[in-house]
Amino acid sequence: MKILCIGDIFGSPGRNAVAQLLPRLISQHGIDFVLANADNAAGGKGVTDKVAVELFKSPIDVITAGNHVWEQESIFPQLETDPILRPYNLIEKGRGKGFCIVPSKKGLDVCVVHLQGRVFMDGKGPKMRSPFKAMDDCLKEIPRDVKIIIVDVHAEATAEKRALSWFLDGRVSCVVGTHTHVQTADEQILPRGTAFITDLGMTGPHHSVIGLDVEVAVKRFLSDGEFKGFKVAEKEVRLEGLLVDVDEDSGLARSVRRIRQNL
Repeated sequence: MKILCIGDIFGSPGRNAVAQLLPRLISQHGIDFVLANADNAAGGKGVTDKVAVELFKSPIDVITAGNHVWEQESIFPQLETDPILRPYNLIEKGRGKGFCIVPSKKGLDVCVVHLQGRVFMDGKGPKMRSPFKAMDDCLKEIPRDVKIIIVDVHAEATAEKRALSWFLDGRVSCVVGTHTHVQTADEQILPRGTAFITDLGMTGPHHSVIGLDVEVAVKRFLSDGEFKGFKVAEKEVRLEGLLVDVDEDSGLARSVRRIRQNL
C-alpha cells in the first residue's frame, strides 16, 4: 500500500498547492491513502471548519493538527465527528480524539495517531504527557487486526522525534515529524521495518520564513517580541512530504521517498 504524508499546509498558498498537485501525485504514484498536517492551513494558524471541508475534497483521508488546533473554535465540532486529530497525549482529555482508523482506497484499515512533543514546546497549547508513554497506551487501544499504523509527531526537537522512532521501530508502519516546516533529508527504514523522517517539511510558500512574509518575520525578530504582525507569504509554493510503501500483511515499510513538488 502506498501512503503519502504531506507536510504542514500553510495558508491559502498551501491549500492551493494541495488542490492542484495532490490529484496528479495520486495518479502518478498510485497512492492509496493520504495523511496531511494542517496545523497552519487557516491563515497560518490552525484549521477552520470550512478549510477542513476544502482539504477533504482534495482528497485527503486524515488531517492531523498540532499546537494551533485550539485557535479556531469553528473546528471543534468536527474534531468529534471527522477524521481530524488533535494530539493524543493531551493531559486533560477534552474534545476530539488522538487517533482514528480509516479505510484506504484498497479497503484496508489504516490507523493514524497524532502526538505532540514536549521539548521546547512549553506554552504552545495545553500540557502534554510523555508521547512515549502515551503511545504505549494507544497501541493497546488499536485492534490487533489493524496492521498499518502511521504516527505524526508534532514536535520541535529533532532528538525527541528521532528517539520516538527508535522506540516504535517494528511496532508501527511509519513515524513522521511535523511542526518545524523544514524538510529533512534523513528518510529511512529502521532495522525492524518502521519508516521515519524527522520532518515532512512545509506545503506552502517557501520564499518566506517558515511560511511568514519575510519582511514581517524579520521585523518580529528585530522588535524583541513587541511587534506581533502576521502575514502569510505567497511566493515559491510547493508541496512537501513522504511517500511510503507499506507491506499490507506485516504493516512494515518497504520503501520511502521524499516528495518535493513545485506548484
